[in-house]
Amino acid sequence: MARVVTADRVVYDHRKMLEPSVEIAILAPAAADDARLMAAVTELVNDVYAASEHGLWVDGATRTNLGEVQAIARAGELVVARAATALVGTVRFRQLAAELSEFGMLTAAPGHRGTGVGRRLVEFVERRSLEAGRTTMQLELLVPRTWSHPSKQFLATWYGRIGYRRVRAGLIEETHPLLAPLLATPCDLDVYHKALRP
Repeated sequence: MARVVTADRVVYDHRKMLEPSVEIAILAPAAADDARLMAAVTELVNDVYAASEHGLWVDGATRTNLGEVQAIARAGELVVARAATALVGTVRFRQLAAELSEFGMLTAAPGHRGTGVGRRLVEFVERRSLEAGRTTMQLELLVPRTWSHPSKQFLATWYGRIGYRRVRAGLIEETHPLLAPLLATPCDLDVYHKALRP
C-alpha cells in the first residue's frame, strides 16, 4: 500500500482493496461554514452511531447535531476521509493535556466498512499527535453496564488489536451529564489509552 504524506494530509492508495484512493485531512476551521459538508458529517455520524449503538439510547436521540459538528470543525478538531468526492469517514481529534490526545466520533460510511478507513483515520490522528509531541492517545467507549452489546464487544477487541488498553471505567453522568438522560439503559464509559511511539 502506498502512502503519500504532506504537511496536513495523508493520501492512502489501497488499490489492493479495489477502491479509489482515500484522502484524509483535518478540516480548516472555515469548513464550519460549508453547510453541505457539515450536514453530511452530521448525518454520517448519526447514521453510523444509530446502527452501532442500537438499544443504548432512547428513541429519537442522536449522537450529535449540526451545531456541535460546526463547533468541532471551527476548533480545528474534525478529520474527514474522502474517496474521490465522497465522504467515507470522520473522527474528532483533540488535545486534552500536554502529552495526551483523544479521538472520538470515529465513523466509516456503511459502504466502506472493512476497507481500512477506520484504521487509517486512527493512524492519521496518532501520527499528528506524535508530531505535536504528545505521547498518549485516549478514547472512550460507551458500554452498557449490565449486558453485552455486540458492536461494543467488537470495538473493544478491535481497539485492543491496534494497541489500546482499558485503563479505567467512568460514569457517563460525570463526564457527559447532558447525554446521560438520553440513555435507554445504564452505561459506563470505558477509557482506553495507547502509548504512541515514532
